[in-house]
Order: sequence, then structure tokens, then C-alpha cells
Amino acid sequence: MMRVLSVASECAPFVKTGGLADVVGALPRALTAERVEMRTLLPGYPAVIAALGSDAAQIAELDDLFGGTARLIAGHAAGLDLIAIDAPHLYARTSGLYSDAHGHDWPDNPERFAALSWAAAHIATLGAGGWHPQVLHGHDWQAGFMVEYLHRMGNEDTRSVLTIHNIAFHGIAGAERLHALRLDPSRFHSAGYEYWGNISALKAGLIGADALTTVSSRYAEELMTPEFGLGLDGVMRSRREDLTGILNGIDSEVWNPATDPAITPYSTARGKAANKAALRAEFGLPEASGPLCIIVSRMTHQKGLDLVLEALPALLDHGGQLALLGSGERGLEHAFTSLAEHQPNVGVRIGYDEALSHRMMAGGDAILVPSRFEPCGLTQLYGLRYGTLPLVALTGGLADTVINASPAALARGVATGLQFAPVTAEALRNALTTLCRLHADPSVWAKMQRNAMAQPVGWDQSARAYAQLYERLIAGP
Repeated sequence: MMRVLSVASECAPFVKTGGLADVVGALPRALTAERVEMRTLLPGYPAVIAALGSDAAQIAELDDLFGGTARLIAGHAAGLDLIAIDAPHLYARTSGLYSDAHGHDWPDNPERFAALSWAAAHIATLGAGGWHPQVLHGHDWQAGFMVEYLHRMGNEDTRSVLTIHNIAFHGIAGAERLHALRLDPSRFHSAGYEYWGNISALKAGLIGADALTTVSSRYAEELMTPEFGLGLDGVMRSRREDLTGILNGIDSEVWNPATDPAITPYSTARGKAANKAALRAEFGLPEASGPLCIIVSRMTHQKGLDLVLEALPALLDHGGQLALLGSGERGLEHAFTSLAEHQPNVGVRIGYDEALSHRMMAGGDAILVPSRFEPCGLTQLYGLRYGTLPLVALTGGLADTVINASPAALARGVATGLQFAPVTAEALRNALTTLCRLHADPSVWAKMQRNAMAQPVGWDQSARAYAQLYERLIAGP
């Protein structure tokens, strides 16, 4: 068995702000069939410590972990082998993972997640209860310093992978924190982790890891362009040979319409009718002739929800409806809640509710994902699994996972959803009009639903790709 330590800032079902947590929670189980023993290192947020419970075993003690003592504790929860950093001075906070109740980033976030990387390097170098990983697999900027700390600890043997889930977040800290973050100042330059006079945790990982992955083939290509590389496209081009796009999957047991306890189960699209009626009732929507569209999303500019506001009349004018679940930018929240107050065919829930998201996937006819950029996206995969046809922007993983209902695809009977480009309100408006036209043809719509539900959206192929990557790294040049 290959031994891999996954290093992440969140993990479902314990702590989650987005799709990263779903991936981190699902990947270890998927890798079991590939003979990979993966343990997951997480910050010791209250929810993580509670999930491990009193049976957790202390496997190491760290005398000074960025401002206080800490323990590494290990245990088993929700089918995962976890190692948590029990450091109350860093993680015992009751509001957000990354920000306070007012939405402001915790001022010590650089130290909080440097501690995650430090603990990973400690485990790789000294072991954890007798277990030594052969590979560290870090996720996003929060694990960006792990290779810097491997070098500091004299560990040149442990291999490393960094997965970019979203390059928009760099983990920036001021240069005055070099000493506090235990970084080698000789590497603070443009070819190192320096970024416009600051420290970039993400850049440290991008230049230091033995291999880089991202979460779709198209996003891997996009990252090498100025539009999508967000200031790091040159770094990505320099690591072109070390970068692989491996598409995310979903947990096909958790997301299974035939067994989902949150819904009226079904195995064919005809079974969606009861769920659709229940969803309309839950959102207070009347009967309507057009498609019931859903959105389950963070409400941000990146996700393109401002475009939905502009394009929505094209759906409503054709008898369609919208049910939205999400939270984020206050302006968008207010705009959608105000719209729902005046438009009977729009229902909005501000916040996040895991069970409701399942009911929406089961009850919706289509799911809208109009993101301006989307490294992979998971909601369109949930939609495919539940026969809720995705309408997506032509970008990143959305382009890689949805077969557009072009005339050719419809003629061949292979379409699974709709794509639109460019990512503008006008293009989305046209796509919504096409969606309503397709929905009005029951035979075409039913065929697309069958295609969608038959798509492979699990982890099998992707887990195999990760296992092969680990094997190559362990084998060496």
C-alpha cells in the first residue's frame, strides 16, 4: 500500500465552505481500491475535534506551533482516517473557518495555515504514531508551505503534490512575517515564494511541489493564460511538464437518487415528479409550464449570479421558475431576495443547507452554473447524477463534464445539458430560451435526462490517475 497524507483546510462532512471539502472527503475512500492508504490532516476546528471524540489518540506534541503548544491527535470518523492539529490558540473559533462573524479574514490566517503545512512536514519527517507518509498531497494555498518546511527539516525524501482547486486565492502575507512564518529568507525572491513584494503561500507550493495537479484538463490549460492564471500564469507555464488535469468526481454513495434519504428516491427521471412537487411547495412556487431551474452556489461575481439577474426574464417569460440556495455578497443576496418578494416564480433561501441541496437536485429540472471561471465544479456533476440538466458556462471543468445540446449532439442523442459562451448576460439569456424550448419537447428532454443520469461522475478514473501519479513520484526519476 502506498502511504499518502492529504493536507487540507476543510473536509466534508466535518467542515465545509465549498467543493474543496467534498473532494477532500471523498478522495481517500476512492483511493482504497487503488491500494493507497490516505490519511487526512486537518486543522483542529471545534467540529473536527468533536468528530474525533474521546477515542482520539495523541500521536505527537508540538511545543511551539506558531504561538502556542499543540497536539496531533488521530482517529477514525465518517469512514476517514484523520489527524487533527489540536491547537486552540489557532483554531478554537466559533465563526467561520477563514473569517470572523463580520466576514473579515482572521488576521493570523498566515500563521494558522502555516501551522497546517508545518504539521504535515513534521509528520513526514518524524512520523505519526509510527506511520510515515511517502507522499504529501496538499490542497490550495493553505498547504503551500509544506515543501518549504520539508527542506527546513532536512527531509528530501518525501514526495509532494499540490492540487490547485482555485488559483484566485494566493495566501498573501506581508514580507515582515518572514521570520514569524519560519521561512528561509534566501528564497524570498521572484524565482521563489516572493510575489510583488509579499509572501505567497500558493506560489511557494507551485514552485516547490514535485508535481502539480488541478481539477480539470481545461482548467490546467486555462491556468497558463493571463486571463485565468491571475498573476501566476508565468509560474504555471514554467511548470507545464509537471502539471496534470485530473477531473474531480463525486461521492456516488452520498449522491445517489436511488438511496438518498433526503428525497423521495428514484432510479429513472420519471421518479423526479414527486420531488419536483415537494420542492415547489417548499419554496412556495406555483404550478408552471416551464422548467424549474435551481441554483446552489456561493453568491459571488465569480459564480456569475449577477448575469442570472439580467437574463432571468428569458426563463420567466417562457413559464420557467427559479429556486436558489446560497449566500455570499450582500448585494447579490439583497437583489435575489427582493426579486423573490415581487416575483411569484422565484424562491430564495439565503444560507447553506446540505439536506435542502439534495432536495433541490432531486426536484429541479435544470441547474444553472454560469460561472465566469470554474476549475471543476461539483454541482453540475450532482445535477447529472440526479437527472437535473446542467446549463453551464463554457469554462474549466464545466466544459469538460457537460455535453452541449448542439444540433449534432441532439441528432446523435448524446447531449446531457447546455453550454453557453461568451460568459455574458446575453449569451445566458439565449441559453435559457433554448433550455425552455428543449423542455417543451418531452421526448428530447427525457432522452437528455437519461443521458445525464448515465454519465460516469464518480471517482474511479480520477482515483486511478492520482494513484498512478503517486506511484511515479515514489519510484523517482
